[in-house]
Amino acid sequence: MCGIVGYVGQGNALSILIESLKRLEYRGYDSAGIALQNGKGIEIYKTKGKINDLQKILPNHSHDITIGLGHTRWATHGAPSERNAHPHTTEGVSVVHNGIVENYRDLKSLLLSEGHQFSSDTDTEVIPQMISRYLAKGLQLREAIKNAVTHLRGTFAVGIMSESHRDVLYAVKRGSPLVIGLGEKEFFFASDIPALLPYTRRFIYLEDGQICRITKEGIEIEYLEAEDRA
Repeated sequence: MCGIVGYVGQGNALSILIESLKRLEYRGYDSAGIALQNGKGIEIYKTKGKINDLQKILPNHSHDITIGLGHTRWATHGAPSERNAHPHTTEGVSVVHNGIVENYRDLKSLLLSEGHQFSSDTDTEVIPQMISRYLAKGLQLREAIKNAVTHLRGTFAVGIMSESHRDVLYAVKRGSPLVIGLGEKEFFFASDIPALLPYTRRFIYLEDGQICRITKEGIEIEYLEAEDRA
């Protein structure tokens, strides 16, 4: 299974994400990646191989970056490659994902018919593409995420970051495990508790169908609506 992590707070996001990903290596993986919000946009670093390979391409200027996403991928749709490694980003929306989008072919066909372009062979990429679709319709980020997720079939845990919302992460769960870590002016999410044990011993398990908005000030959890959106 893939491993996903997210962090927002006052610490060094990059070092926290890397350490957390290393503690998820037991899940198995063939590629790894990081997304960092630098205050001006999102920096993406990803590679085929292990976390040690990822560390070779990471920046040295990351000490001021306090929000980001991390991922270790076990290939399902699309071969192990930098192209298919997470995070996937569309129009400034970055996503990490554990699980399978069973209807991704139908969603991809819809998006292609509307002029969207894809840069990977994964099922995951339909998620940021669907979010950007709803952002283009004028929805705010939270509502765009909620509308996009109602289209997904299968099991998933998803972490989301937008370059236009510099201090906010979102996490969504259906079927795949996802835990929220609670700190002091810092908050986390991960696929499993061991990833976060160096940083906190306080956790909330997201329930299926919940979306969590995460900032350094706290978390907000609500249920997604069940109906499909056009």
